[in-house]
Amino acid sequence: MEFALARFEELWKDAVDLSHEYVDTIHDKTWLNDEITPYHLYLKFLYEHFREDINLDEDFETYLPEGFMDLDYQKQAVVAAKKILDAYNGVFLSDVVGLGKTYISAMLAQQLRGKILVICPPVLKDYWEETFFEFGIRGYKVESLGKLDHVIKAGAAKFDFIFIDEAHRFRNEVTQGYEKLHQICFGKKVILVSATPLNNTVEDIYSQLKLFQIPKKSTIPGVPDLEKFFAGLKTRLDRYARTDPGYADEIKGVSRDVREKMLKYVMVRRTRSEVVNFFKNDISKQGLSFPELGDPQRLIYTFDARQERIFNATIELLKKFSYARYTPLLYLKEQLDPLEIQSQRNIGGFMKGILVKRLESSFHAFGNTLKRFIASYEKFIAMLEQGKVYISKRVNVYDFLEEDNEEALLALVEQDRVQKYAADEFTDDFLIRLNEDLNLLKEIKRIWMGITGDPKLEQFLADLRGHAILKGKKLLVFTESKETGEYLYRRLEREFPGEAMFFCSTGGLYDGVEFGPTPARDLVKDHFDPNRKQGRKDGIRILVTTDVLAEGINLHRSNIVINYDLPWNPTRVLQRVGRVNRVGAVHDKVHVFNFFPTAQSDLHLGLEASVKAKIQAFHDTLGEDSKYLTEEEEVTSHELFGDRLFSKLNDKKNLEGEDEGERSELEYLQKIRDIRDNDPALFERIKRLPKKARAGRTWPTGGNAGSDAVVTFFRKGKLKKFCLANEQAVRELTFFEAADCFACDPDTKRLPLPKAFYPLLEKNKQEFDFLTSGEVLEKAGHAGKSNEAYLMKRLKAREMKQFQGFTDDDEDFLKAVLKAFEDGVIPKNTSKRIKQELEKEAHPLKALAIFRNNIPLTLLTGGQAPRGQELSAREVILSEYLTAQGAD
Repeated sequence: MEFALARFEELWKDAVDLSHEYVDTIHDKTWLNDEITPYHLYLKFLYEHFREDINLDEDFETYLPEGFMDLDYQKQAVVAAKKILDAYNGVFLSDVVGLGKTYISAMLAQQLRGKILVICPPVLKDYWEETFFEFGIRGYKVESLGKLDHVIKAGAAKFDFIFIDEAHRFRNEVTQGYEKLHQICFGKKVILVSATPLNNTVEDIYSQLKLFQIPKKSTIPGVPDLEKFFAGLKTRLDRYARTDPGYADEIKGVSRDVREKMLKYVMVRRTRSEVVNFFKNDISKQGLSFPELGDPQRLIYTFDARQERIFNATIELLKKFSYARYTPLLYLKEQLDPLEIQSQRNIGGFMKGILVKRLESSFHAFGNTLKRFIASYEKFIAMLEQGKVYISKRVNVYDFLEEDNEEALLALVEQDRVQKYAADEFTDDFLIRLNEDLNLLKEIKRIWMGITGDPKLEQFLADLRGHAILKGKKLLVFTESKETGEYLYRRLEREFPGEAMFFCSTGGLYDGVEFGPTPARDLVKDHFDPNRKQGRKDGIRILVTTDVLAEGINLHRSNIVINYDLPWNPTRVLQRVGRVNRVGAVHDKVHVFNFFPTAQSDLHLGLEASVKAKIQAFHDTLGEDSKYLTEEEEVTSHELFGDRLFSKLNDKKNLEGEDEGERSELEYLQKIRDIRDNDPALFERIKRLPKKARAGRTWPTGGNAGSDAVVTFFRKGKLKKFCLANEQAVRELTFFEAADCFACDPDTKRLPLPKAFYPLLEKNKQEFDFLTSGEVLEKAGHAGKSNEAYLMKRLKAREMKQFQGFTDDDEDFLKAVLKAFEDGVIPKNTSKRIKQELEKEAHPLKALAIFRNNIPLTLLTGGQAPRGQELSAREVILSEYLTAQGAD
C-alpha cells in the first residue's frame, strides 16, 4: 500500500491538468451543449431523416439515347428506386401518368447486374423492347402478361430482376394469373410499374407487396408481419358500414397508415406539381414545360321522344334479366363452394356490364351485342334440351376486363369447357330462366327495330364541324367498344376522307385499308408521336381507338382527348389523358371532352340534372353488380352514383393524378441539399452535432400553444419515428407533423430546458418502445377456418407426423411446406386447390403427392434469405421542448 501511494504522489507531480478539455468535450461534443439553436436542431432533424438520400443526386451515371433529355427528376427516381430495390427486394415505380415511367425503368435497368424479365400487356411488348434496346440494355426478355405459362415452362430461374408493367392488374391474388406471377417473382428482385397501384382497397397493395416480401418475415421497418398489419387495417374498416359517415374518415386514416408505415419505404411516386415545384431549375434550363390541363368540357346529345321511350323500356327490361346462361352453376342441384358461387356471379355481372356499356356507347354496338347474346342463348338452350351441357368452372372474369374485342371475349367464355353436366343435374327453373331471358332479349330487339337515327353520332359530327376547339384539330377519340370504333371510323371517313383512322387490339383501319397490329401501331406513331425520328406524317387528324392506346405510347402531337363512351371508371380517363398530357408536350393546354346523354322530356329538370338522371338509370340497371360497370368498388352509397361520376368527370383534379391534400417530402430534402451546396461550413457543423441533441423554444406559429410538450426523433435500424408528449397524453407524429414542430428561422431564440423536459422525454421513450414492441399490431393471422389453417392442421396431424412410410426426403419436403405456409408465401389460389383435393384423400402418401403436384419447389427453396427486422438498439436522435411561454 505504501509503495502504491508513493508511486501515485510521484506521478501526480508530473500530471497535466485536462479538466478544461474534458469540460469542453462535454460542452461541445455531447447533448449537453447549450448552444445548439432551434434552427440547428431543425437542420439536424432534416439531415438525420434524409441522411441516406442527401447525396444520391450526385451518384448517378447513365447512357441516354440521342435526342433524349437528361432530366434530374427522372435520375432522382432511378437512384431512389435502386436504393429501395437493394434494401427490400422490390420497389413500386408509381409516378403519375406522363412523367416517363418506362424511361425511368430503362435507366434503372442500366444500373442492374443480372438478367431482366419484363412482363407487360401484349400491346406494349414492342414499346418495351424498343425502349430497352435504345437505352443499350442487354440480357433482357419482354413477355406478354398473357404468356406467364410460357415463362414458367421456359424457366424463370435464369432471371434476377422482374419488371411488371401495369402491375395493378395483379392486385387480385385469388386468380390463376397472380398465382403464376408469384411463382415467377419468388426469390427475385421485383419492380412494379403502375401509376395506380391502389385501385380499390388497401389489400391491392398487400397482394403486390407479397411479390417481393415474405408476408410473415417482412423486412419493412416496423412491420415484421404484413399479414397482421393488413388484417388490422381491415378490422378497423369492418367496424363501419359503408353508408356510415365514419367510414370515409376511417378510410383516410387507413390510407395514411399505409403511406406512412409501408409505402414510404418501398415506393417512388412524384406528382406533376412536385416535379414542377422541386425540379423547376432543371426543367427551365432544358426548355421543358408541362401543358396546363383545362377544365373538362361536356358534349351533350339528346334522345328524341321515341328514342327516349325505347331507352326507358330497355332499361326496365334489362332489370328483369337474370343472365342465367352465364351463371349455369348457380342452378346446379349440388352444393357449390363460396368461391365457385362468387366466380359465377362475377361472370353474370360482367355480362350485364357489357350490355349496359354497349347501350350507352352506340346504338350500333348495342344492336350487335344483342344479336350475339340471342345466338348464345339459343345455342345453350338447344344443348341443354339435348341432355348435356359443357361448362367451365375456371373462367376468370378479371382476365376479360381489358378485352376490346367483344366477339372474341364471348367466344372465350363459351369455349373454355372443362366439365360435362347432364340436364337432370340442374334445377327445374334453369330452363325456365333461360327462356325468360331469351324472350326478353328478343323483345328488346323488336322494340329497337326501325330506329335509324343516332343522336350521339350526329352531335359529334356537328361538333367536329363547328366547335371552336375541335374544328380542324388533331383529336384522340376513345371508346371501349371495337364495334363503336369501326362504326365511327366509317362515318368519319365519309365526312373527312383520308383524315380518320381506327385502332384496336387486332389492328387498324385507314383510308379503307386494314392493317395488322404492328403496321397499324407504326402508322399511329408516324402521325401522333412527336418523338418519332423517321417517317413523321400529317395525314391523319382524327384517331379513334379503344383503350389499347390508353397506356404506354406517346400521342402528344395532339392535345385533345374525347371520351365518346361515358367513362365509368375515372382512372381509365386519367390514363387516356396521360397520352397527351406528357413531359415535353409542345401545346400550352390539354382539352378533355366527355359525351353525356340527356332527353328532351327531362330538359325541364335542367341540363345537369337531366344528365345525372341518365347516368343513374344506367347504373341502377345493374344494381349490386354495378362494380362491373365502374371496375371499382363503391366506397359509399349515401351519394347517388350519377352525381358522383358526373362531378368526377367534370373536375380536372381527377384527371391529373395528383394526390389531393398530400404534402411532399421533396421540399424538405431540397432544403438540406441547399445547405450542403450553398453553406458547406454549416452543413459540416450540423453533421457533427451529437446524438440526443436538445433545445427549447416557443411553439411555432399555428402550433398547439396551449400545452408544453416534448417532441422526440427516434431511430432503430432503418426505422424512424417521432413522438410528442405533453402532460395529458403522448402520440406518434407523421414526418410532416414533426417537421411542423421543428421548422423555424435561423434567428429563433433558444430557451433553457426546464425540469419538466425529462419526464416528458421518458414518456416519448415508453411510447416508442410500445410502438416497436409488436403489441400495437392488431392480433390476426391465419383465420381458424382459412384454407391455410386447414392445410397446416393436416401437416401437423398425427397421421402425417407418425406415418412411417415417408423417406427422409419426403419428411424434409413436408417440413419445408409447413414452413412456407407459416411464412405466408403460398398463394391463396394454390391453397384453395390443395384443400379441395386433400378433402377427398386421407392417406398420407396421397396427401404427399397432392402437395408435391401443387407446390413449385421454387416456393420452398428460391426465396431471398430474409434479413428480418433489425435488432438495433433504440437511438434518441434529438428532442425539442415546446412551450407556450413567451409565445405571441
